Amino acid sequence: MTAAAPRTAAAPGADWERRNVALWAAVEDFAEEDFRAAIDAQAGELPEGDGTALFERAAAWDSTGHSDLAVPLYQAALDAGVPGERRRRAVIQMASSLRNLGRPEESVALLTAEREQGHDHLDDAVAAVLALALTDVGRAREAVSVAVGALAPHLPRYQRSMANYARLIAEPGQEQSPSS
Repeated sequence: MTAAAPRTAAAPGADWERRNVALWAAVEDFAEEDFRAAIDAQAGELPEGDGTALFERAAAWDSTGHSDLAVPLYQAALDAGVPGERRRRAVIQMASSLRNLGRPEESVALLTAEREQGHDHLDDAVAAVLALALTDVGRAREAVSVAVGALAPHLPRYQRSMANYARLIAEPGQEQSPSS
């Protein structure tokens, strides 16, 4: 018996994506149950077990206050090979949900690994959720370091100083006056 080739997740078509964006833009216009039903119907247009469909369902549950139901769907989306940016969003959103469920250690582990996966426009979101989770596990100095490090590149001045402070604050006993 030969092993089946791993399933490659295909991204949905442009029309599907356009309708998905429109649904999310109108989330506030729906009752929670109606929004989840609309996302579920649209996700149902994709193949059974599709990572994108699982991710969208997870996000709908999460956005309507049901982190407990979202986490298994995020994990299923990741296991199914959710493609593109949604993979990173699934990690960030699952880590946030885990934190909300009182499981910050799992959140820290996920996001610490995610920081090693490369860099893109979601880096600051990874850092923000990681800083919150680090605070929850009693690592406040490291949390401040992560948050200031993420903020530093966006400042109109003092980027180098703030980046140095961010690095030094996580290293107790280091001199705390980097050159500006």
